[in-house]
Amino acid sequence: MNWIRQESGWRIPIKSWCRDLEPAALQQAANLAMHPALFHHVALMPDCHCGIGMPIGGVIAADNALIPSAVGVDIGCGMVAAETDLPADCFQDIRIRRKLLENLKCRIPVGEGRSHATAQDWDGFTRYADEGGNTALWPTTLDRRNLGTLGGGNHFIELQQSDDREIWLMLHSGSRNLGHRVECHYQALALDFAERNGIRLADPQLAYLSWDSEGGRNYYRDMQFALDYAMENRRRMMRTFREALQELFPRTEFRREVNIHHNYAALETHFDAECLIHRKGATSARLNETGIIPGSMGTASYMVRGLGNPESFMSCSHGAGRVMSRTQACKTLTPEECDRAMNGIAYDRWKPFSAGRRKQLHGMLDLSEAPQSYKPIGDVIAAQLDLVEPLVRLTPLAVLKG
Repeated sequence: MNWIRQESGWRIPIKSWCRDLEPAALQQAANLAMHPALFHHVALMPDCHCGIGMPIGGVIAADNALIPSAVGVDIGCGMVAAETDLPADCFQDIRIRRKLLENLKCRIPVGEGRSHATAQDWDGFTRYADEGGNTALWPTTLDRRNLGTLGGGNHFIELQQSDDREIWLMLHSGSRNLGHRVECHYQALALDFAERNGIRLADPQLAYLSWDSEGGRNYYRDMQFALDYAMENRRRMMRTFREALQELFPRTEFRREVNIHHNYAALETHFDAECLIHRKGATSARLNETGIIPGSMGTASYMVRGLGNPESFMSCSHGAGRVMSRTQACKTLTPEECDRAMNGIAYDRWKPFSAGRRKQLHGMLDLSEAPQSYKPIGDVIAAQLDLVEPLVRLTPLAVLKG
């Protein structure tokens, strides 16, 4: 347990499972430790790295406060995985894997700025309006067209095999533009609240809204809507993924599906107190809860069982965690060395680094997402064996990224 001393003389603990915590992320954790609404301590997961306001891979409990930047802009970003009864031998030929990827690209829009040609129906839009949702955040035509789309960055769709050589399907995506708008709207309100009330913070990005205020309640409602949207977004893509697989192998059966978030706030009880848990790049890991910890593109992912460790607020990492910024990775990594890291996996070509051309190069992979940009997933799992028990190790056969 590390300790941060406040000006008042009080000491507030930071519990870290991260073995190589960067100074910028540690400073962000220290800022959180001095937050007036913080309850108990700051928990840092093994994949922790610097974010905006709060480090990604961080978990905090707040007393009567919601901190928009401690959830982040991709509200509801998360994972869904589906287990099949299909043997991995069915995909021994890489040409079959590539055929599946091409089918998915035709049916699931991938990449920033890519959406369905028409608006998608979902009863969640009607429920939000009927329950008095914020008219400033009313679902747009883009929100309706984005439903069932992957997005860009580190979002992915993967065909995987378990160590016992059975096929799994996995994908990573969130609430798309909707969650970003929700966060930006309430971050502005939180900053205004801090200014009007003379609230001093170590970092203005950590501005908050009181849970018992109209703004706090509205943020929680609209965040929940974004969570529901993200869950439905993943569910629709996984349904398409299943259908594409069954077109190749019609007798495929699915055994289970797990769909979880890793960017959200929730009212929970910890250390005998009701508090608002904020998980930013972290996953719930209650006792016997099934979770998903993905690796980087080209490395293993894990299905895990939560151990309910109270020191982590019953949480675990959400992935491998970056070791290179996107710009650094694109400028220093070469396509040749990234190809070597992807040996035996079906994937698209790498695109050259050029920020101005990025949106014009759909169908090509960003070097910033290469395996070398991330921590070794084996080390990340080993660092949190008191948080989760690994159940299934999955290695990629084919990767589709936005």
